[in-house]
Amino acid sequence: MADFVDSSAFNYEQGQRARKLFAAVVLAALDDAIADDKKYGNGPEQIARWARSRDGREVLSCAGIDPNERVVNGLMDFVAQGVRTSVALSREESERRNAAQQAKAA
Repeated sequence: MADFVDSSAFNYEQGQRARKLFAAVVLAALDDAIADDKKYGNGPEQIARWARSRDGREVLSCAGIDPNERVVNGLMDFVAQGVRTSVALSREESERRNAAQQAKAA
């Protein structure tokens, strides 16, 4: 029984690691689309094309993201904002956004 629990925990951890790996691929695709948007002006279309492709849907699914049209629209909006994923996920950017929202609400 202990072996079953150990192997289940190991398999769960391996699954979580794989999901994080695919999430990193999604973040890299977003960064590439942002770079394309700054250089060529077609970033949102590029990420939408990728997300709707077979490979894109597979990567999104493996990352734990349901590859539906709402997600595609969200990815396009994110790319249109032009903020790199490393900056958008940083604590400073989060605090700046919250402060701006609070100032806007007041």
